[in-house]
Amino acid sequence: MPYFGCEETVKDLKRALSNPNVQADRLRYRNYITQVIRCMTEGTDVSSVFMEMVKASATVDVVQKKLVFLYMVTFAGVKPDMALLAINTLRKDCDNPNPMIRGLALRNMCNLRMPGIIEYIHQPVMNALRDKSSYVRRVAVLGCAKIHNLQTNAEIDGAMVNELYSLLRDPDPVVMVNCLRALEEILRHEGGVVINKPIAHHLINRLKDLDSWSQSEVLTFLLRYRPRNDDELFDILSLIDTFLLSTQPPVMAATLRLFLQLAAAHPTVQADSLMRARAPLLATCGAAAREMRFTALCHVQQVLRSQPTAYGGHYKRFFCDFSEPPYVKLRKMEILVELVNDENVTMILEELKSYCTDVSTELAQAAIKAIGRIGRTYTEKCLEILTGLLALKQEHITSAVIQTYRDLTWFCPQSTATVCHAVEVCDELPQDNEGKQALLWLLGVHGEQISNAPYVLEGFIDGIKMEISSAVKMELLTASLKLFLSRPAETQDMLGRLVHYCIEEDSDMCVRDRAMLYYRLLQCGVNETRKVLLGPKSDPSMTLITGRTEEPINRWASSFNTLDPLLGAESRAQDVPAQISDGDGEIRINDPDQTFQNGSLREGDADASPDTSEEPKLSLSPLITHDAFEKLWMELQVLHRQSLGVPRPSVSPETLNSAFQLVKIQILAYSRSDAYPWKLYMYSWSGGSVILAELLHDGPDEPTCQGDLMLSIKQHPEEREAVEGFVSVVLDVLRTLNSADLL
Repeated sequence: MPYFGCEETVKDLKRALSNPNVQADRLRYRNYITQVIRCMTEGTDVSSVFMEMVKASATVDVVQKKLVFLYMVTFAGVKPDMALLAINTLRKDCDNPNPMIRGLALRNMCNLRMPGIIEYIHQPVMNALRDKSSYVRRVAVLGCAKIHNLQTNAEIDGAMVNELYSLLRDPDPVVMVNCLRALEEILRHEGGVVINKPIAHHLINRLKDLDSWSQSEVLTFLLRYRPRNDDELFDILSLIDTFLLSTQPPVMAATLRLFLQLAAAHPTVQADSLMRARAPLLATCGAAAREMRFTALCHVQQVLRSQPTAYGGHYKRFFCDFSEPPYVKLRKMEILVELVNDENVTMILEELKSYCTDVSTELAQAAIKAIGRIGRTYTEKCLEILTGLLALKQEHITSAVIQTYRDLTWFCPQSTATVCHAVEVCDELPQDNEGKQALLWLLGVHGEQISNAPYVLEGFIDGIKMEISSAVKMELLTASLKLFLSRPAETQDMLGRLVHYCIEEDSDMCVRDRAMLYYRLLQCGVNETRKVLLGPKSDPSMTLITGRTEEPINRWASSFNTLDPLLGAESRAQDVPAQISDGDGEIRINDPDQTFQNGSLREGDADASPDTSEEPKLSLSPLITHDAFEKLWMELQVLHRQSLGVPRPSVSPETLNSAFQLVKIQILAYSRSDAYPWKLYMYSWSGGSVILAELLHDGPDEPTCQGDLMLSIKQHPEEREAVEGFVSVVLDVLRTLNSADLL
């Protein structure tokens, strides 16, 4: 319903517009036209005054023409026959001496949506492309794209395309950018506008004349050009280098993406460009617009994938402000976890600790889990904070801490004793499903170290009838059976009651099937049950390297300054193709540039053999997860074992890890420095084969003990030259570290 207006109002307007006395008074005439536009915008049907409005377009008043053209464009589809009568007026205005009127008439004529309009507007548009006024040429270029949209199935007009390509050298920068967008629209099905060497150099030289929006557009189009040689490449990079420091975030991001793409064969140049753009990117992280701030944070995370230490000294820039929205705070906490090092770990943990009591439950739990991820490296400091949080006796905090405890005992077995003691003295039990499952897992796996584990489980079993979640019930079944295997006298009766209820009374088929499985498993004997249910536990003396491996910049350069960084890890997980394995379950090694998980590679030519024509070169791609490494290590046979004849270097794990990463070898796990035997596991790639290695030291280091450090290598597929190269690299690293230690 319109706010005001009715048929009588429209009739009055029609009579007024037809009145010669009103037409003679220009201000009064414009006032009635304004009333028509007002009624139109408020929903009143004023199509009956179409002819009167067409007559009103015959005026020299630019304001009146704009109002009439707005009306005509709106109702041309309703009155197509009458709209054709207005074409002559519009075409006549296209020849008006005033460029403003020429451009206005051409723009509105191209906006008319009615059958047969193409034959009327094609020639005026082509003529306007050569108009002496830059404003008219701007409108004409966009009109070419509109003509193409009106007849998408028709053949491309070659004359129009050639004219647009010639206008790329127009002195007006807006005309040039409009030509790029129009050509992209017209040639979309043929791959878009072609950027050759003359066009690319012309666009680069005109960048300084463009506004920020046009600069970002042109820089995006330049991604399609590939320089012929390094001299041309570095000339182009020198010309656009100043735009890396632009105060406009879109321009800076577009320039950085162009740098990364053009310098794909020069990793050093890519790294330097990322460092040069660090200050503008940090400034954007503090932008007033929340959306811009979030976008910058997502791109910082992307840069950290290849340069984990680039922003370590600027960690305070990622502390959360109380007025920031939750999605910005969550992203900042993720970045803080990645920036932790020995120098700033205390400050970052204190900051995250303050977030744990936030009024937002989501933010508080996210902060606790962030502390848990840091705890995989700095276990003692984080366990102290987490234990203190349990004393707050807040339901959501307790749940998040219990879940974090579960993850810590999985990644850091040496923290099990502290976690079990904290769980034992905890009076507050989690009430949400995730917290319950985490607590039950701890009680089942480490119940022998928690004195009150049977009593806590009994409380869950007594309330099984009130439990709704099937996941909690199945976790309760598993935890009860595991605790029975370690403490049978205290658990036998409650386990029997639980299994009987789940089989006879529970209506959930998943829970009943799980209970039946355990019941029949127990009938086979306790020893058989223990073999099936209890796998080998992690060695408490081993510590995982949980830091992110530096990825090649080319892995993510193509997605920089797109929506992909905003989508985060979820979008990357959706892009991972299915695993490939042969019928016998043998693992196949394919393209080393693809993701390696769960002991098998993703996609590619499974029968491809490595190229041994060149000298073996080590690489960290693809990344291998801890589970995949363990699976491969158990399946492969030792291919090469050698006593290295060098002592174990007495350096910190961080130094050891950094030294091996420099030669493209990644350490996954290592023993504590005071543990014997001392072990270290690492991997690398050579061509299409993966090399897994173990360094073993049986006893304490002594000056006379030069042969205790043993290197064992497993490889798939086998390639002796790659193994020999790997051994020589490992020896060089160890000798360098030992010589530096002696100095």
